[in-house]
Amino acid sequence: MGARTQYRAGTVSWVDLATTDVDGAKRFYTDLFGWDYDDQEAGGGAIYSMARLGGDNVAAINAQREDERAQGVPAHWNNYVTVEDVDASAARAGELGGAVYAEPFDVLTAGRMAVIADPAGAVLCLWQAGDNIGATRVNEYGCLTWNDCVSTDPDAARSFYEGLFGWRYEGMGEGGTEYFVCFNGERSNGGLLKTPQEGMPSFWYPYFAVENVDDAKSRIESLGGTSLIGPQEIPAGRFLVASDPQGAMFGVTEGELDD
Repeated sequence: MGARTQYRAGTVSWVDLATTDVDGAKRFYTDLFGWDYDDQEAGGGAIYSMARLGGDNVAAINAQREDERAQGVPAHWNNYVTVEDVDASAARAGELGGAVYAEPFDVLTAGRMAVIADPAGAVLCLWQAGDNIGATRVNEYGCLTWNDCVSTDPDAARSFYEGLFGWRYEGMGEGGTEYFVCFNGERSNGGLLKTPQEGMPSFWYPYFAVENVDDAKSRIESLGGTSLIGPQEIPAGRFLVASDPQGAMFGVTEGELDD
């Protein structure tokens, strides 16, 4: 159902986990989603562990950079958006008031990427595919199915992404301002909401599909993770936001899935 061989520009297409404990994170997500791993050399002695389901790439896990740890950046999921020209998109991000944290660079033959932040500070990766398109399976159990941006300034973030990717937004909730569903063309592509607490920074995080959110909640907690929000009902089903044992935030969702 969710096999992919390419992505339209502007689509969230990949996620990887930067963690303080690679082995511990691998065990957690294997027990939760059934992933196995293909460990690949990433240069400089680094290992990039492709998470796989049925032979398809669904995500990746790697060690968090030492400079991030020194700055107190917690373990986190990086979210990637496919673009046609990463150099042009990174330049455009700067023109729109964002920051370019990592100028475009080649990732061996896999592709070319840059790391940016929107005007409210949420970090996002840009991906121009080479040999690697991103996830080759999505919207199935254990696979990426959604991505949310939690923002201190949703209006500024919405304007930025509209200008950068051509996304459009439809408001939901009271007054249509509580949650914005993002569309890339006619396909839903994620969501945007205001940070729920003072002092919380802006950030992106992914959701993975599960058969039953309540069962996933029990497994997450038994494996050393923490339930943060939910389970809660949404029009398409139910969701839960959690953190893994190293503190990286992610969500799980059950119910209606795109093809």
